[in-house]
Amino acid sequence: MKETRIIALETRDLHFPLSQGAGSDAVHSGAEYSFATTLLSTGNRIYGTGIVLTLGQGNELVCQAIELLGKTLVGREIEELMADFGATSRSLAEHPQLRWLGPHKGVIHLALASLTNACFDLWAKSRGIPLWRLLLDLDPSQLVSLLDLSYLEDVLTQEAAETILRDHISSRREREEILSRGYPGYDTSVGWFQYEDSRVKELAQQAIDRGFRAFKLKVGSRDGQRDVRRAFMLRELAGPEAMVMLDANQQWNLPTVLEMCRQLRSMAPYFIEEPTHPDDIHAHRTLAEAIAPVPIALGEHVPNRVMFKNFMQAGAVGVVQVDCTRVAGISEFLTVSLLARKFGLRVVPHVGDMGQIHQHLVLFNHIAMGHQALFLECIPHMQEHFVHPAQIVEGVYVTPQVPGCSSDFKGVVPAARAEAMRS
Repeated sequence: MKETRIIALETRDLHFPLSQGAGSDAVHSGAEYSFATTLLSTGNRIYGTGIVLTLGQGNELVCQAIELLGKTLVGREIEELMADFGATSRSLAEHPQLRWLGPHKGVIHLALASLTNACFDLWAKSRGIPLWRLLLDLDPSQLVSLLDLSYLEDVLTQEAAETILRDHISSRREREEILSRGYPGYDTSVGWFQYEDSRVKELAQQAIDRGFRAFKLKVGSRDGQRDVRRAFMLRELAGPEAMVMLDANQQWNLPTVLEMCRQLRSMAPYFIEEPTHPDDIHAHRTLAEAIAPVPIALGEHVPNRVMFKNFMQAGAVGVVQVDCTRVAGISEFLTVSLLARKFGLRVVPHVGDMGQIHQHLVLFNHIAMGHQALFLECIPHMQEHFVHPAQIVEGVYVTPQVPGCSSDFKGVVPAARAEAMRS
């Protein structure tokens, strides 16, 4: 195999304005999708692209943190680097000075995610295969060596993680058919918070016509009756067999969410997402017991594996929405997925990458860990900007075949590559 060595690291502060109302929820409005992007150059023609999502202001801070954290990656050969990436990830996260700005959360953790995702992208490209294939080709010990399992030893040791993977090897063939069938999706873009009722109806019908049978509606209004009206409206339009999820984006306190869930129970939500403050484990546990069997979904603002462990141990989460652009990248995503498997919980990622990377990861989760192939969030607003946008046909993600993580943006390449292209 030809050597692939990282010779330079660059960042890009990318901003993409959204159309009116798109991307809005009960707390985020007037948003643009922004990506703190890592570019890893090599002596070959290939390069690695890593992304994390922000909503505009502050994106440049993540880029600065990427440059500070990523210096030690320059000069590393990708196969050597990834052979024990768990140790590298832990070393970066434990920077003796920058760690103070986290630890394991906020700007620093987002920067680590972008760096990590770039490393995985470069690794898959160097082998000429898509990320899902790269991960499936690894044996359990190689896969676990990618992970930082520190602070999880009470529930997930290295041996336990490898056992989960080994226990599912013999039955992989039964689940590999998903590669030809495709992974189901659900449509988030029908129910943005600032959309008028008529717009929600219009978009929901269009999504139904495109083959979707699962939808998400943003709730969390100051006027709770607006949420109730819109939830029952979408349920009536989608039909009793469709899955309708409700996402409050942390806007309710515990008394409010208990009352709202009482009023919404009869429209049969598939899950309630981010019902209250993302750090309030006790409130989530109280709610989970009150609304069972409707599960709580969370993860968009759960920053690391330790917090996920705490939610799982408390019985405060039913659907794990871990996002490789919010935790420390692909490796921590896989760690949280193993935790979820240990606790018998479903994984339905939040897609800060617009589904580009997660379309690979959910395939691996299903085939290698036996996670249920439930569905993956679909947000179409960024497709025109990716070199290889996720393909969704009849509400199903088509298995990507291009080498890498599907995270390259059009016109965004390392400086040396751009100069060579111009000349």
